[in-house]
Amino acid sequence: MPTSLKDTTILHNGVKMPWLGLGVFKVTEVEEVIQSVKAAIRNGYISIDTAAIYGNEEGVGQAIKESGVPREELFITSKVWNSDQGYETTLKAFETSLNKLGLDYLDLYLIHWPGKDKYKETWKALEKLYKDGRVRAIGVSNFQIHHLEDLISSAEIKPMVNQVEYHPHLTQKELQAFCKKEGIQLEAWSPLKQGQLLNEQILVDIAHKYNKSVAQVILRWDLQHGVVTIPKSIKEHRIIENADVFDFELTSEDMEKIDALNQDSRAGSHPDTMTVGF
Repeated sequence: MPTSLKDTTILHNGVKMPWLGLGVFKVTEVEEVIQSVKAAIRNGYISIDTAAIYGNEEGVGQAIKESGVPREELFITSKVWNSDQGYETTLKAFETSLNKLGLDYLDLYLIHWPGKDKYKETWKALEKLYKDGRVRAIGVSNFQIHHLEDLISSAEIKPMVNQVEYHPHLTQKELQAFCKKEGIQLEAWSPLKQGQLLNEQILVDIAHKYNKSVAQVILRWDLQHGVVTIPKSIKEHRIIENADVFDFELTSEDMEKIDALNQDSRAGSHPDTMTVGF
């Protein structure tokens, strides 16, 4: 089990990916992005997750530069948006993201949503970027088992990561088992279900037992399930609190209680019906 913010899981290509990072979804105010990313890095975070559609890659890049932390010590993720899917358009979108971030390479580049008919072409572009050394690892986001099976059937390189909505109301057991079997690291976006889980009584009781917050219990549950997690916050005290999850361990009984909260309910779109941008 990870014992600090610097601890990593090893992806199937040997690249080390931090277990816990900062997500910046919906943080569009430039100064807010810069301050939250700088606060995270100042407090020991080394992984930052952004995406083209978030509209904040420039702010993330500026914060990285101003942090004074050497680039090679950080793990930076971005994603190609739906309207840029396709081979040539993905290669162009990657250059745009890199320029906005002010970086020479990415640590992880993901296909943001599967859509219907372009993800294989898009994946070929990611394989090229990977082979050219422009990105250290490539993966997907919001892919269900059937998308992964279809992609893997013709891919030269298997995805290293699948970033999906994952929290106690959406435990995705079958998807997790499939990813584990295929050597694909599962990563949780919206681990706190955009705040909707914070008053869940069972979680409140478990948090009280460990003298932790509900958010900390959920993030610890992610880690104990072997899932990388990227909680979003713009407040420094929350950023610090979210990372304070390495000094306790949930019992198997508590893990089962949290698992039992599953409702297969989402805060975001279902991957099979997501059509925005396509």
